[in-house]
Amino acid sequence: MNPSTLINSNRWNRFRYTLYAPGYDIAGRIFSKSRNRSINELGINPDDEVLIVGAGTGLDLEFITQDCHIIATDITPAMITQTIKKNTILKLNLTAVVMDGQHLNFADNSVDKIILHLILAVIPDPVLCLKECERVLKPGGRITIFDKFVPKGRPLSFWRKFFNPLTNLLFSNINRRFESIVCATSLITESDVAADFNGNFRLIRLVK
Repeated sequence: MNPSTLINSNRWNRFRYTLYAPGYDIAGRIFSKSRNRSINELGINPDDEVLIVGAGTGLDLEFITQDCHIIATDITPAMITQTIKKNTILKLNLTAVVMDGQHLNFADNSVDKIILHLILAVIPDPVLCLKECERVLKPGGRITIFDKFVPKGRPLSFWRKFFNPLTNLLFSNINRRFESIVCATSLITESDVAADFNGNFRLIRLVK
């Protein structure tokens, strides 16, 4: 396996995020405001089935206040362990499982809402991940995305090209374009607004 193939793999993600899991919340909480805004705009209803793909340590859980069933998935067992631990305090109606976001073990049209926070820039195949989310989402259901993408309509900068090999090794790809990911689906973009770091992060809401 060559280095680029290894870096863009579930195997590498499990390895690096197992190392990061104990201290992940320290860095992850800088995005709390955007996580909260994203989830509020999702319009979760009581009794909804809410799927979080790439849940990490469960940083989204504290912003879900509705009486719904939450399914948190992540490819890294150490992250799911942290999510379960967090929920011993929050006491939400939570099911947390180790699962590949590119191959969701759920029936078609089975969930009401999906949260994709900081996962499409990390997962090896973001197109496959979003297509899987489209498959399991009920008609009329919504997906909320918070992630780092190349700003819409801008060329890929020299600095993105220069630093991407390092960022891709350590945490995520910074050269992905959301437009090239979503066009492989039939999902409709309801909103797309700039978020953190001068618009290099975006808040996006999709509907099926």
